[in-house]
Amino acid sequence: MTEAPTRLQLPDHAPAAPQPGTRTVDSVIESLGVGPFQLRLLLICGLTFAADAMEVLLMGFALPGVNATFGLPPGALGATMLLSATFLGMLLGAPFWGRQADVYGRRPVFLFTVLAGVIFGLVGAMAPNIWVLVGARVLAGFAIGGTMAVDYALMAEFVPRRVRGRFLVLTEGFWAIGTLMIAALAYGVGQLLPPQESWRVLVLIAALPGVVGLLVRTGVPDSPRWLISRGRVEEARAALARVAALNGQTLPPEPLAAPRRLTAKPPRWGALLAPHLRDRTLLLSAAWFGMSLGYYGIFSWLPTHLRTQGVDLPEAYRVTMILALAQVPGYLLSSLMVEWAGRRATLVGFMLASAGGAYLFMLSSSPAWTLVASGLLSFSLLGAWGALYAFAAEVFPTTLRATGMGTVSAAARLGSLISPVAGGLLLSGNLGQALTVFAASFIISAGCVWATGLDLRGQPIPEGERG
Repeated sequence: MTEAPTRLQLPDHAPAAPQPGTRTVDSVIESLGVGPFQLRLLLICGLTFAADAMEVLLMGFALPGVNATFGLPPGALGATMLLSATFLGMLLGAPFWGRQADVYGRRPVFLFTVLAGVIFGLVGAMAPNIWVLVGARVLAGFAIGGTMAVDYALMAEFVPRRVRGRFLVLTEGFWAIGTLMIAALAYGVGQLLPPQESWRVLVLIAALPGVVGLLVRTGVPDSPRWLISRGRVEEARAALARVAALNGQTLPPEPLAAPRRLTAKPPRWGALLAPHLRDRTLLLSAAWFGMSLGYYGIFSWLPTHLRTQGVDLPEAYRVTMILALAQVPGYLLSSLMVEWAGRRATLVGFMLASAGGAYLFMLSSSPAWTLVASGLLSFSLLGAWGALYAFAAEVFPTTLRATGMGTVSAAARLGSLISPVAGGLLLSGNLGQALTVFAASFIISAGCVWATGLDLRGQPIPEGERG
């Protein structure tokens, strides 16, 4: 039996008790239901997330060709920095763009970050030396960090509560599609061109989905929840009219309830550490850090580790594709469980399963079973990631939602920058030590999520800064 979801304190300036004859934005979104608008938004945000996955994983496939082009020996400083460049950019970009989305609106950031990602992706494809390439990857990561924070805020703010968690998990599920695409592209391009040319073509192709994403995003209105929080009532109503039109529904005739209290600007970043938000901010930041440390610590080194164990996989792309396919049922199960069992229980369950999965490697007596164990771990870890994104997107108030998502995402990027140190234990023969580090990070992350005491299944998302 799951616990009753924790009820959050009503914000000071959310229209929870509307004036007579008015409707809240939340009640209008609920009345318009789920339809073509939400499905299109899922595909649009999902396409961007798949493109982000391609960009994040890109350099792992391109590095051999980069080294050959610029004459870099194994372990060269430039090559090492290149593998971390995208994560560094995301570390800086996630909190920056999250804050901009809370100040200026979701839609401008929604569009600009995708455009910037395409531009710097193209710059990287034409880089004349390793340092220009490193700089381009940092800037591309800076843009990607914004799309991850803003897309989830926007999705949470347009979807009715009964399926909100499912849509948020499925958005993250497009990561598996991006993983499959970049692995398949790397293999195909590598078969057609020599390494010195193939990496540039691969970087170029990886930037192209962003162009499609930019074109389809122009038709998405800004969040009516954010608009109403800024007192832009007519614009909020126009955004809701777009939803009604696409869903084949009639917009309720009552005027929208305006916020009780408006400020010139949304709360500052420091509001995330105010007494009513501090615990969830710090606990979720720790959870994201721990999950990223373990996930990237394992999967950045796993293909090489499998080859040392005798797995006949001459191309790293094949390992990546197998593990990406294992992610799909993990996402699907997580998308169902967040609505059936609740966000917190689902998330903690997948995190603990990931900790157990890490130790399956200790029981693997053959290369085949090692690969099976890695597939099961991929299943549980990506189910956990899907639920974690859904959980975080719901618990921050509208006035700080993108800022909160950017903050916890930055904590994850910090974990991904540190993870190669722990992952290196896999290759140095200290398998037990490495698995202990990873399992402990998943267990601690689960404890942090449970300690929040929050679960917004079936509840309105908080609107004001006292959410």
